[in-house]
Amino acid sequence: MRVELDEPRCVASGQCVMAAPDVFDQREEDGIAFVLDEEPGAGALDEVREAAALCPAAAIRVLEG
Repeated sequence: MRVELDEPRCVASGQCVMAAPDVFDQREEDGIAFVLDEEPGAGALDEVREAAALCPAAAIRVLEG
C-alpha cells in the first residue's frame, strides 16, 4: 500500500490524523496535513482507508497492490 496526500487540497480538518495518527500529522504553522509513512504496513490499511473516507477535501489517495 502507498499513501499520497495532495497538500494543496488539504483544508486542515485533522480527520486523517485522528483516524491514522501513525501515518498522518499536521504542520504546526497552518494545520496542513502531511504523510509520515508513505508505505505503511498492511495493519494500517483500515485506518488509512478511514482517513481517506473522512477527508472533506478528498486529498488522500490510497494505492493498493
